[in-house]
Amino acid sequence: MPEEGVQLTPKSELLTAQEIITLARLFVKEGVEKIRLTGGEPLIRPDVVDIVGQLNKLEGLKTIAITTNGINLARLLPRLKEAGVNAVNISLDTLVPAKYEFVVRRKGFHKVMEGIHKATELGYRPVKVNCVVMRGFNEDELLGFVEFTKDLPLDVRFIEYMPFDGNKWNFKKMVSYKEMLDTIKQRWPELEKLPCEASSTAKSYKVPHFQGQISFITSMSEHFCGSCNRLRITADGNLKVCLFGSSEVSLRDHLRSGASQEELVEIIGAAVSRKKKQHAGMFNISQMKNRPMILIEPVLLSFPLRQDALQYPPNSKQWGHTSSHWPTLRASLSKQMEKALLKNKLPGQLILPVSHPEQQCYIRTRILQTQLRGFCVFQEDPSSTFDTKCLEASPVGQVSVDCQLKEASPGSEFCTRDSASCSDVPRASDNLTHTDEEGRATMVDVGGKPDSRRRAVAGAVVRLGEKAFGMVRQNQMKKGDVLAVAQIAGIQGAKLTSQLIPLCHNIPLSHVEVSLSLDEARCAVVIHCSCQTWGKTGVEMEALTAASLAALTVYDMCKAVTHDIVIEEVKLLSKTGGQRGDFSRA
Repeated sequence: MPEEGVQLTPKSELLTAQEIITLARLFVKEGVEKIRLTGGEPLIRPDVVDIVGQLNKLEGLKTIAITTNGINLARLLPRLKEAGVNAVNISLDTLVPAKYEFVVRRKGFHKVMEGIHKATELGYRPVKVNCVVMRGFNEDELLGFVEFTKDLPLDVRFIEYMPFDGNKWNFKKMVSYKEMLDTIKQRWPELEKLPCEASSTAKSYKVPHFQGQISFITSMSEHFCGSCNRLRITADGNLKVCLFGSSEVSLRDHLRSGASQEELVEIIGAAVSRKKKQHAGMFNISQMKNRPMILIEPVLLSFPLRQDALQYPPNSKQWGHTSSHWPTLRASLSKQMEKALLKNKLPGQLILPVSHPEQQCYIRTRILQTQLRGFCVFQEDPSSTFDTKCLEASPVGQVSVDCQLKEASPGSEFCTRDSASCSDVPRASDNLTHTDEEGRATMVDVGGKPDSRRRAVAGAVVRLGEKAFGMVRQNQMKKGDVLAVAQIAGIQGAKLTSQLIPLCHNIPLSHVEVSLSLDEARCAVVIHCSCQTWGKTGVEMEALTAASLAALTVYDMCKAVTHDIVIEEVKLLSKTGGQRGDFSRA
């Protein structure tokens, strides 16, 4: 929920129950077999049970689904099931009640959990739980959500963070499907891939012997536009053929102006025929005006099309219009792409603000090379020295581009397959694993490493001085029990290491132990932290982070007494496991 709240659509602009049923009947007649009521929040509409009952009477409609925030679900679901709802999705982005209140700006976590359990009690299989994963907010809860499927028939669907107006989308907040999958496989290497239907939007997996399963909605990193068979009608009656498209057609206005069924079918068919083969890509979408579905109150209809509607061009007979315009459309699109390149643009990528042809060619090459790897930042001042900086996530094959640079900029590298020549660049030291061959920061790929038991121990010392040390020993600090609070902070720090240290992997820790003891000779608190895991990479950073956070917490709780506090000897004491062997400090 945005901080400023949302402005609700006036009731007169919303589709009436009868208009919803009229449109639904039209779509079902044309072959739609599934309708989903979503939003906004559909369960705040007082006539939602009646709408479901009327939808259930439509001959040919096989599935009525509902997507809800779950707050009213436990109360309404028995009536909804009786009316005809046979599939349930519940939106839940965190399993931590305090986080839940922060993101939705109201209480209700326990009601959502009650709704999930009510759905399983009433026999829904599976109950789908939608979780939008955002870096810095809930990516540390991935394993908890997977564990949630152990004893319940759930399908937890991890959704990549998508750009919409008002959600302050940022590429850095997006956690890709492959990163999520890697994190989960470190904990459950036996994770199994499940088969899926051709038109499915999800990639599904299951931990053996768990009742439920997990899925990934990869809208951003691996779009499924080519097999997407969804149409959406907003609560105010606009048809959207793509969730990420800004174009809408008002069916409400045509309905209220007396359009016939045949005219409506033709209008819908024309809109479907304009559905693009894929969306514009995450960066372009983030620049578009595309109103978010969550702000459209309170009911949105989603209509999956039959498989024969997925053809490009779509099946012209199904929608009662000709497709003779398709060759012209394709030719027009080709011209648009050619013009875009000449105008220094690449479809689906960023505008490139440079003036020299050599620079344009170089940047296009780098974009193609890094399109699936990461995020490129281009210098905005075309008059300044040309420089390109990329944060790359993983290596991909080289891309051959039919252009050559007359001059290579200092410190840059350019290669073509034909010439196999490169300008000299400074090389990173062979001993630095977190830099690539061009000296840029990069995350180490641990996918090929064998799993092994890893353990690391780190320590720190906090010198307090006599007065503060005596108060800690007597537990007289006004802020509370210094040693107990610091111990908890250290454990939390170990678990949050990947969020604090940019290039650290998110590691499923099997054990964290933080102990604090008092050294009277030095008037100091001695901190000792150990971390363990079974995985592909070590836990030294987790142990060091735990020691550091515990030490900082001691400082924070004692600084009201004295600022003459020294944190020292933050160091790794030992590590075991891994290809580089064991280490123990003398």
